[in-house]
Amino acid sequence: MTDDESIDPWAEFDALRGIDSAVPVDNAVGPLAFYGRCSTEDHQDPDTSRAWQLGNARAFVEPLGGTVAAEFFDIGQSRSVPWERRDHASRLLAALKDPRRGWGGIVVGEGTRCWFGTQFALTAPRIAAYGVQLWVPELGGRFDARNPSHTMLMSVLGGMSEAERQHVQARVRAAMDAQVITEGRHQGGRAPYGYLVVDGGPHPHPGKAAEGRRLRVLVLDEPAAAVVRRIFAEYLDGNGDRAIAEGLNRDGVPCPSARRPEQNTHRKGDGWPASTVRAILENPRYTGYAVFGRWTRHEVLINPDDVAAGHVMRFARAAPNTIVRSHQPAHPKIVSVHTFTQAQLRRQARAAGGLPAIAKQERRRTTVKHTYRLRGLVRCGNCGRKMHGAVTAGHPTYYRCVARTLSPDAVARSGHPRTVQVREDVLLTTLNAWLARLFTPPHLDQTISMLADSQPRDQHSADLTAAQIKALATSLGDIGAVLHRATAPVTQRLYQALRYDLTYHPDTKAIDISPRPPS
Repeated sequence: MTDDESIDPWAEFDALRGIDSAVPVDNAVGPLAFYGRCSTEDHQDPDTSRAWQLGNARAFVEPLGGTVAAEFFDIGQSRSVPWERRDHASRLLAALKDPRRGWGGIVVGEGTRCWFGTQFALTAPRIAAYGVQLWVPELGGRFDARNPSHTMLMSVLGGMSEAERQHVQARVRAAMDAQVITEGRHQGGRAPYGYLVVDGGPHPHPGKAAEGRRLRVLVLDEPAAAVVRRIFAEYLDGNGDRAIAEGLNRDGVPCPSARRPEQNTHRKGDGWPASTVRAILENPRYTGYAVFGRWTRHEVLINPDDVAAGHVMRFARAAPNTIVRSHQPAHPKIVSVHTFTQAQLRRQARAAGGLPAIAKQERRRTTVKHTYRLRGLVRCGNCGRKMHGAVTAGHPTYYRCVARTLSPDAVARSGHPRTVQVREDVLLTTLNAWLARLFTPPHLDQTISMLADSQPRDQHSADLTAAQIKALATSLGDIGAVLHRATAPVTQRLYQALRYDLTYHPDTKAIDISPRPPS
C-alpha cells in the first residue's frame, strides 16, 4: 500500500465540511439512575431485595465506568402494574423531562422484575425519546433499539415475567387447595364471626417450624356462636335477613365489628345490617368443615379501549367448581350440615322465581312504632293469611285481614268478609289462659317432659334437666299472672319462641292454637 492509498481521499472534503469521519468510541457509561421493585407477594424483606438488585446493577455498570447517581425503588407494587401507576417508576419517567436530572441513563438489577408482558415496548421508546440510555443485565449491555436481537430478547423476557407470575399463582393456589382438602388447614385471614384463631402447634414444615412459625386453628367463641345458631334458627323459622338483623339490634346483641373491633377496623360497629346476616347464613364454614376459595381476585382492565393502562384487582364470588372443602371436619361446628343445607335450600327457593315470587311471599315488618305482642302469629280462618296489627290513638290494638288485598282469582276471596278483625287483648286472654293451664298440677309433668325433649341437641350449651325446668316453673307461681304483668317486648319474644300459631274464625269467634309446622 502506497502513501497515497493510505490517505483518506475524503479527508480534504470532510475538513471543509467540518465532518469528523473517525467516530471515537466512548466506553464511559457515566452517572445512571437505578430502578428496582419488590412485591409484597414475594414475602421478601424490601431492604434485602433492594440491596441485591442494587448490587447487581452496580456490578454490571461499574466496570464500564458507570455510577449510580439516583435510586428509584418501588415496594409493594406488582410487576403487572404499568410504570405510570407505580410510585417511583412514575417519578423516574417524570424526571426524564428535567435536563438537570444529573444522570444520562437507567440501569436495572433484573429485567424480569421491572417489566411485564408488553411494558418494555411501551416504556423503552419513551425513555429513548429523551436521549436516555437503558442498561439491562440480561442484554449484557446497553439496549439498542436498532438491534432486532435486543428487541426480540426483551419481548421474550416480558413474556417470561408474565408466565412466571402466573405459574407462581397457580402453584400457590394448588398447594393451598390441597392443604384444605387433605388437612383442613386454616389458610389465614380473619376468623368467621363465632370463632377465634388460636395457636395450633408447630408448623408441619420442618424449615418453617425451625423459624418459629406456628399453625393457626379455629375454636369456638361461644357467645358469638350462640348468636350464629339463633340466626339460623330464626331464618328457618321464616324470618328474613332484615327481620333477624332488626331483632338482634333490638336485643342489644353486639355486631361482629363491635365484638371484635381489632379485626374490623374498617367498620363502625354500629349495629347489625341485613348483609351481615346474609353473609353468616351463606358461610359453610359454620358446619365445621374447612372451605376455601369462595371469593377470588380478578384482574379487570381499567379501560377496555386502552389495554396499556393495565388492570385493577377486584374481588368477586368464585365459580362453584373452584371452591374446595375438606374431606373431614376441621374445627368445631356451630350448626349441622343438615341445618346449613336447609337454609340454603330455603334461600334458593325464595330466589328461584325472582322478584314476582318474592313479592308473593309473606312479609315480616322489621320496624314498627308499636309493639305487637302476637306479630306474625295470628292467621285468618277464612284465607289462612297472616293478620296484620293495627292501632289508632285511643283505641285498642286489632289484628286485621282485608279482603281487597287478596288476588282477584283467589278461591278464598269468595265468602271472605270485607274485613276480619279481632282485638289483641281477646287473643292474649285466650292464649295466656291456655298456657297457664299447661302448668297446672294435672298437666305439669307432661309439660315439663315436652320442654325437656324439645331442647336442640346440636347446641354446645348444657341442656336443662326436667327437674331444673320444674323448679324454675314452680318458682314463677301463677303463670297466667306472670304473663299478664310482663311487658310487651318480653311477651312478644316469648310467644315467638313458643312457635304456635293462632287462627281466628270470624264466624264462630273461635281461636285455634296449633304448633307451627317445621320449616
